[in-house]
Amino acid sequence: MTESSRGEGPSAWSRRGFLLTAAALAAGSQVVLQGRAEAAAELPGFPEDVDVYRSAYRNWDGEITAVGLWACAPGDADQVVQVVNWARQQGWTVRARGSSHGWSPLTIPAGTEANAPVLLVDTVPGLTGLSLESTTPAAVRAGTGVTLETLLGFLEDRGLGLTATPAPGDLTLGGALAIDAHGTAVPADGESRLPGHTYGSLSNLVLSLTAVVWDADSDAYVLRTFGRDDADCAALLTHLGRALITEVVLRAGANTNLRCVSRTDIPAAELFAAPGGDSGGRTFASFLDEAGRAEAIWFAFTEFPWLKVWSVTPSKPLTSRRVTSPYNYPFSDNVPTVVADLAGRIVSDAAWYLAPVLGNAQFTAAAVGLTATLSADIWGPSKNTLLYIKPTTLRVTANGYAVHTSRAEVQRVVAEFTAFYRELLTTYAARGSYPVNGSVEIRVTGLDEPSDADSTDARAPLLSALRPRADHPEWDTAVWLDVLTLPGTADAAAFYRELERFLLTTYDGGHALTRVEWSKGWAYTDEAAWSDHEVIGSAVPASFDDGVGPDWEQTAGVLDRLDPHRVYDNAFLRQLFP
Repeated sequence: MTESSRGEGPSAWSRRGFLLTAAALAAGSQVVLQGRAEAAAELPGFPEDVDVYRSAYRNWDGEITAVGLWACAPGDADQVVQVVNWARQQGWTVRARGSSHGWSPLTIPAGTEANAPVLLVDTVPGLTGLSLESTTPAAVRAGTGVTLETLLGFLEDRGLGLTATPAPGDLTLGGALAIDAHGTAVPADGESRLPGHTYGSLSNLVLSLTAVVWDADSDAYVLRTFGRDDADCAALLTHLGRALITEVVLRAGANTNLRCVSRTDIPAAELFAAPGGDSGGRTFASFLDEAGRAEAIWFAFTEFPWLKVWSVTPSKPLTSRRVTSPYNYPFSDNVPTVVADLAGRIVSDAAWYLAPVLGNAQFTAAAVGLTATLSADIWGPSKNTLLYIKPTTLRVTANGYAVHTSRAEVQRVVAEFTAFYRELLTTYAARGSYPVNGSVEIRVTGLDEPSDADSTDARAPLLSALRPRADHPEWDTAVWLDVLTLPGTADAAAFYRELERFLLTTYDGGHALTRVEWSKGWAYTDEAAWSDHEVIGSAVPASFDDGVGPDWEQTAGVLDRLDPHRVYDNAFLRQLFP
């Protein structure tokens, strides 16, 4: 955890401060501090028609913050080009900003000073166009500043949808594509992929994209459109902030109605049991076989996870409640008083020993809330059950990994991980340490098979955590593992480091392989995330080297060629891409 996050002081995490912070962030992080006159003095030659202002930056959990950076809001892609060329001429870097709903330092690293030559480019005000590109097969043209909720609503109105999406609807499309955002879905037994759909990440739906890239003939950055069959496009589909995309064309398919059933009655010992045992059969893998779409949320120091299972259900079941809008778990989106009070006390008083109390309070809020709000069995168009996280939810930090394996080995991976997690948590608690006060979240997806795009000669996203490994064609599935805790929790980084070492050594290419989840925490030392140079410089690049496709250095070479002046850069990215 960073020193800057601890330095906010106890009052920042009182219950009132916690709720006010959440409300302020939901309203938007932009703080305009100065006017155009100051810009003229400090940003000589800045494009006159582009709105420019001082702005604060704060990531999702508040561990990466900066005050007084220069930011701008281009009205269209041509203005983005003007801004990028200005930055290149002035020796500045450009960082695209959407909703800032992420954990990792891909936008800016912690400690970025107000006077740093860094320009935030806000995509939400001007890059939000939406239009139907084609109907048979379906495709939509979208600006990268559009939110996922808006995009999904646009598709729904036209009878279209996606198989799976991230749970937060406030994510911008550009931000989601930059880090291969995903949901949770694999084919159920007997299920076939529908045209226009994918079980992989959103990046795998891109048909073409328009980026601001270097053109040597023009001696300037220009707009260029890349088709999915273009070798350079493969490096841009998941670019980690080493590029700036203004618009994409996405494949879409016929919308489906989904039923989402929540359960809190299956013990973790049964749900996460090792395969082949006498657990009773209600295993995580069994629900995947039945429905293909499942998520487990296991609150720390509790015995019964919150399991959500989505199934494709054309007609409303008799017992289901029809939902006509997303965010149907108000007890999760709006922090209950008892949970907020406990979270505030834990952080403000350093009362980490209350983690078991908080875990049980969160479980109780979920179990009671599902019944009280009639949300345990809901049904409706896909968007309305897939989107369920608002910015007002509890702000926690998270680590994140995708474990590649075969579908038949999913339960084994889940069992091995949860057993190690439980043992490690028990070991820490026995010595009076409580590094986790949130939950474990488990999702499962398919990989980014380029054929899912239904586009001739489509290429896989080279930097997606879901990029298939040519040397392991049997790996067709990814198990996503996240552990959540309040920012600043004592011993959290050390605990995460041990979990990470377990994943990297247990799933090192035998029956499975670990890749990091770009938007979350990884590369842990005992003190902080994104700090282990061996993981950053060796383990991460090696996880993408299958001996057939472009390796890490070759992919980095494409990004360097498209941005030779490294306008799209920061100190952390220079560690990933030296």
